[in-house]
Amino acid sequence: MSASGASYAASGVDIEAGDRAVALMRAAVSKTAGPEVVGGIGGFAGLFDASRLATMRRPLLATSTDGVGTKVVITRRMGSYGTIGIDLVGMVVDDLVVCGAEPLFMTDYIVCGKVVPERVAEIVGGIAEGCVLAGCALIGGETAEHPGHFGPDEFDLAGAATGVVEADSLLGPGLVKVGDVVLGLASSGLHSNGFSLVRQILDDADLDLDAEPAELGQPLGAELATPTRIYARDCLALARDCQVHAFAHITGGGLAANLARVLPPDADALLHRSSWTPPPVFGLLAGYGSVDSDEMEHVFNMGVGMTAVVAPADADQAIGLLTQRGVLAWPLGEIVVGSGQAQVTGRHP
Repeated sequence: MSASGASYAASGVDIEAGDRAVALMRAAVSKTAGPEVVGGIGGFAGLFDASRLATMRRPLLATSTDGVGTKVVITRRMGSYGTIGIDLVGMVVDDLVVCGAEPLFMTDYIVCGKVVPERVAEIVGGIAEGCVLAGCALIGGETAEHPGHFGPDEFDLAGAATGVVEADSLLGPGLVKVGDVVLGLASSGLHSNGFSLVRQILDDADLDLDAEPAELGQPLGAELATPTRIYARDCLALARDCQVHAFAHITGGGLAANLARVLPPDADALLHRSSWTPPPVFGLLAGYGSVDSDEMEHVFNMGVGMTAVVAPADADQAIGLLTQRGVLAWPLGEIVVGSGQAQVTGRHP
């Protein structure tokens, strides 16, 4: 073939840039590796020493996969890529911990229109930071270049994680009882849900990410980019020290729909809006977008990123433990006789 013939580089894929991205991310990834990680990044598969599972009575492996949705568009508009990886870890591992599973390791997938090594390394650095916060290892991943599919500055990312829980420590609907207390654990903001609606509101209201609404106390872009809170270690600590029956990660679908997923068929969760005040960003978006309250609660977490269903005798101890760990928590409601639904009643203060 002549020098002017087709080539991978001419089609828009730069293998050397991918290699440089791997080199730049290596140090960040190594910070997540405990003694269970065998080898480093760069191989065809990540290796994790699972010998500890042999000491467990009946280990159940748990797995979860997710992405960060169109929050990547906000990241790209701001030109700041260091926290979107934390969002990814939070969305994945906090689904695992709902059943009581300890996250063990995670892998990621980043697809770009054009691999800019420094940008990819910044994204992976955030994923690594999230894994440190979650107490799990980042043992592998893939960076792909899709010219013609994505624009040069466009990207998306997803990840998967594996965890383990003893069968007799499994949390969920089978443990939930009438009289249990539902605790709300504060979110750090929007987390990573509802950003298609957020972007529509921004566009329709001609809101700039550099705007500084007085009620936020920071630029709008910084508020929207605030990373998802990672609850994994806090939830595991709570399950060790208190009688926890279930957790629910409040993501797409909102508080009622996600909490209903961990209720038995003969019980309801009765939740009280008077128990908390949603952070100002939710009111700002509702106002600019003329979004009614039902739609807001269906799309966003409204300030509640996780719920814990605990035995009533342990509710105060659980709140105290979470407070010591820096997580704002409060009695959000209670479990009552019902049909497996979550109901949110009353008004916010």
